[in-house]
Amino acid sequence: QAHLVESGGGLVQAGGSLRLSCVVSGGTFSMYFMGWFRQAPGKEREFLASIDWSGSRTYYADSVKGRFTCSRDNSKNTVYLQMNSLKPEDTAIYYCASNLAGIRAAENLYERWGQGTQVTVSS
Repeated sequence: QAHLVESGGGLVQAGGSLRLSCVVSGGTFSMYFMGWFRQAPGKEREFLASIDWSGSRTYYADSVKGRFTCSRDNSKNTVYLQMNSLKPEDTAIYYCASNLAGIRAAENLYERWGQGTQVTVSS
């Protein structure tokens, strides 16, 4: 079964950028559809982006469209989330997740999850 580990979080000023990485071990990475989610304190987990197995199709939540870009490198078993023009409201724990079904926004359709990485955006 897949094991997912996120990295790249940290503290950044508003307007700055971060790139999150999620390395997947176990299973066949190129078969997985991947997603990014986040959860802010006191809020429900929120879908951000999803990418197909090849990297050719992506889908974004309206809240991050145009600012965040999801990509993947199947040779490195890694999916990325490039985050630009960060805002204080982007502060949250960011999670990657995998599924075998397709590009999905619903978190209950993802089978495996990473432990999350904290992103804090200061004003």
